[in-house]
Amino acid sequence: MSRLRVSLGVLPDNLYIEPEPWPRIGRPPEHDVEALTVTDDWPERVPITDAELDVFEARFGDLFDELFGPCR
Repeated sequence: MSRLRVSLGVLPDNLYIEPEPWPRIGRPPEHDVEALTVTDDWPERVPITDAELDVFEARFGDLFDELFGPCR
């Protein structure tokens, strides 16, 4: 079994690395909502598979019946 040989060099004087700032706790910073741009590039009709439809009907079937009435 061979061992990896490492040659030691001269270390820099300052080994301290500035850490990344932690996420702030509390309220997020205020954003100017007037300056935000919202883009909708979805097509008018979005195709879904039968499996996706089955999942929605299983999970939200009661809600769909309330909103649109029972299936006929």
